[in-house]
Amino acid sequence: MAQSEARVTVVMPTYNEAANLPGMAEAVLGLPLDGLQLKIVDDSSPDGTGRIAEELAEKYNGAGRTRMSVLHRTEKDGLGRAYTAGMSAALDEGAEYVVQMDADGSHPVEAVPRMLQAALDSGAGLVVGSRYVEGGSLDEEWGAHRVLLSRFANRYARAILGTDIQDITAGFNLWSARTLRDVGLTSLDSAGYSFQVELKYRAVRAGHTAVEIPIRFTERTEGESKMTLRTQLESAVLPLRLRMKRY
Repeated sequence: MAQSEARVTVVMPTYNEAANLPGMAEAVLGLPLDGLQLKIVDDSSPDGTGRIAEELAEKYNGAGRTRMSVLHRTEKDGLGRAYTAGMSAALDEGAEYVVQMDADGSHPVEAVPRMLQAALDSGAGLVVGSRYVEGGSLDEEWGAHRVLLSRFANRYARAILGTDIQDITAGFNLWSARTLRDVGLTSLDSAGYSFQVELKYRAVRAGHTAVEIPIRFTERTEGESKMTLRTQLESAVLPLRLRMKRY
């Protein structure tokens, strides 16, 4: 299959990302992938992100072709739940590959074609945009404590789960439709950021291959991080829970 033939949906959860969304939509929909669509999953953002998303969808859709769609959720109950809703909808609409991407600009949009090509060339069910393989990097604006915390979280999860994925906490991933169907999106336990770890772990346990390509992870340009103490605690406990359940 050629890149131009692949049906790819980028799922992008949003909460108060009004300042970032227009630029992100332009960048994603400007990629040289004919079969690409962008699906925004908005959790009733008070800053009007959902309304802006609808206006952008009206702008980019036309001539009988849907390039952008918006899924509105009535409550903010975690990043994992938002992704589950968006990814499930993308599969129902016929996506062959689904990309997870943050709306804050921290994930390099230009890496999506490389991720897709890696999946097509290798047959992998998962391609990780990795900060921790050779060639990957973090923004210099990250403080030393954040770098150490991120690296520790990855090593901790990898050690407990026994996985070779270097960046198991990564939020920039491309999945094949088959892999997402096999892992059972609706049965995932994680609501927050630990969703990233659980989904990868289940995919590998189900027999799907994961490959990693290097990316540069940058600091958000607008808005505030959604990471809270509660999500950090959930992320710390999850690997132990998964290991005990032995999915």
